[in-house]
Amino acid sequence: MKLPHVAIVGATGAVGVEMLLCLEQRNFELSELTLLASARSAGKTTTFRGKEIVIKELTHDSFQGIDIALFSAGGDISKEFAPSAAAAGAVVIDNSSAFRMDEGVPLVVPEINPEAAKNRPKGIIANPNCTTIISLMALAPLHEQFGLESVIASSYQAVSGSGAQGIIELEEQVKAIATGQPFTPKVYPRQIAFNVIPQVDSFTENGYTKEEMKMANEGRKILGHPELKVSCTCVRVPVYRSHSVSITAKFTKEPNVEAARKAYAGKPGIQVMDDPSQKLFPVPLDTTGKDDCLVGRIRKNLVLENALDLWVVGDQVRKGAALNAVQIAEIL
Repeated sequence: MKLPHVAIVGATGAVGVEMLLCLEQRNFELSELTLLASARSAGKTTTFRGKEIVIKELTHDSFQGIDIALFSAGGDISKEFAPSAAAAGAVVIDNSSAFRMDEGVPLVVPEINPEAAKNRPKGIIANPNCTTIISLMALAPLHEQFGLESVIASSYQAVSGSGAQGIIELEEQVKAIATGQPFTPKVYPRQIAFNVIPQVDSFTENGYTKEEMKMANEGRKILGHPELKVSCTCVRVPVYRSHSVSITAKFTKEPNVEAARKAYAGKPGIQVMDDPSQKLFPVPLDTTGKDDCLVGRIRKNLVLENALDLWVVGDQVRKGAALNAVQIAEIL
């Protein structure tokens, strides 16, 4: 079997760098690797499996001979260049939101709906939103067991979800506060250091942000569950990496806590960390740089019938973006 020629678009960004790391760590078999970025990054070099690779400028002619193109350069870049890649014969795996709700583009989490990747009439596969992926890693096994009816969630999202500038802003604000220096928020609408901000992405007409609506719309598509009801509040927190989500899930069948824990047994990509008596529950540092998501605090909801409360944590740069894309490439 011919090994694929793989390209990474946005190779110098945080997710692009993580994609490169995932390819190396997972021993992804390929014949050649092409790294593409903007003109200002062209000519720079990086190392992959001990070899130096020169980064090339992204153009519409960059995809001749490419079999798989991993895109992580933002929605505008994807809209402009992904069709060119697909037209050249590459299968595009796109990390932006540009094609997620397109009926002709599958939206894939390999542990949940890998078969969807086979039907790609436009030659494009979409990588879901990071918070959606992390949440569904915890919800999908319970959906199989009890039948998911509705979800109420609050996310606690790390500043790296805003890219490198989010991390820099948090660091600069902490230093300024420690030394009594003034500062003006740039990345976020309010101070992020020692604070939380109940806004991730821009607001829509219904009062929810785009990030919150992604959880609802993408979740329905991935689970093949158009009747699923979702209400979500997404919050930015002063954590460097890994998103956390508090979830109340209501089911059609009465759930049992012990059965819920057992539902995760043998499921790839998700582990239970749940022993409150020993102060054992997931926190962001437990998943940073790790492949698996962690779920804990599983308990019966005291208000709603047939409902469980749970807490799930995952590295949004890795499983929430780069790793998920590489796993899709592994399916191909």
